[in-house]
Amino acid sequence: MRKIFVLFALFALLMPASAMAQDANAEELQKLSNVECMQCVSSPWRSNWFLQLGAGINMPFVENSMEGIDGAEAKHHASLGFNLGVGHWISPYLAFRFNALGGKIKWDSFYNASAKYANLNFDLMWDMFNSLGGINTKRVFSIYPFVGIGAAYTWDIDGKSTNIRNNDGSIKTNSWTVPASLGLKFNFRLSKYVDLYLEGRAMFAADNFNGCEYDNPFDIIGTAMAGLTFNFGGRNFDYVNPCDYLDYINNLNNRINGLRGEIASTAAALAACEAQLPCPEAKPVDCPEPTQAFVATVQFSLNSAKIGSREKTHIYNVAEWMKANPDAKLVINGYADKKTGTSPYNEKLSERRANAVKKQLVEYGVDEDRLAIDAHGDAVQPYSENSWNRVVVFSIK
Repeated sequence: MRKIFVLFALFALLMPASAMAQDANAEELQKLSNVECMQCVSSPWRSNWFLQLGAGINMPFVENSMEGIDGAEAKHHASLGFNLGVGHWISPYLAFRFNALGGKIKWDSFYNASAKYANLNFDLMWDMFNSLGGINTKRVFSIYPFVGIGAAYTWDIDGKSTNIRNNDGSIKTNSWTVPASLGLKFNFRLSKYVDLYLEGRAMFAADNFNGCEYDNPFDIIGTAMAGLTFNFGGRNFDYVNPCDYLDYINNLNNRINGLRGEIASTAAALAACEAQLPCPEAKPVDCPEPTQAFVATVQFSLNSAKIGSREKTHIYNVAEWMKANPDAKLVINGYADKKTGTSPYNEKLSERRANAVKKQLVEYGVDEDRLAIDAHGDAVQPYSENSWNRVVVFSIK
């Protein structure tokens, strides 16, 4: 779904950008730059998985009676329970998990009755704070309401407490039910990889859950669990804003308009030459050998040294050019924009950008000895547009 949205957004941006390239209309460019853009956030499928382990108590609210026993009063009994869950955050707001609960339950049914149960749920969890207060993967405390549905198996039901029988007339000491549940999970962040959680759940099962059917249409099993959640790789999300491409589109438009101007100048010069035919004899001119030639650029997002998939195509083309020119050597010049960060920080950032590009070239098969790094920070700004200076520029050594 995210890819479809991004492609649609890019299509919507590229259509007016193409028209501007034809007209080179500065007013339309300004209008496009002022468009209010919406940032989209998604969770990669391989990221944001978690495992939770916990223990707590089970408390059944089932047929509860000590009727006929002098002086006896029916009570709800708590017993030990266990919890194991595996899940995935499919966005900063929503997660699913497979959650297993089990243990022993006790209740009063003319005497102290008991059984064992195991329940596997599929739960959907909602990060309420991210939805209402903005996305923050470092938030110390969060609340996750959840709903679920599952399958429960109860066995070793005390025979004296059940009124359900098998087809052969024998007492039924086990049962299958399909309970629905809802609850709240309170999450406390201990580190990037580990959380402490407290969770309460009410599970609504068919009336035969405890092997006894009368009074209520369903049985309720309450659980309270505490434990640890292990976040594999921490919680990381992809941020995509279609308007991030505006600078790139405007840069392309400027290049197209510049090429148009060169074509027009060349056409005028050609017309002037044709008017002077036959042409005078050309005089040789000694031109100095260029010491540097720019090959390509790699652009980066704000405060980032991560190479986007679009930019990797530029690096790949440079690598292929290097293979075709085995004697050539490159200088990888890293830059940072001057309006963001301090000069010492920007120097380090430009160095990280240059090293990231160097590493990618080596992965594409370029000998590391043919590559040199030069981190300029914000001391040099190769472009007049501030955001364009978040860049790596190749030059031939």
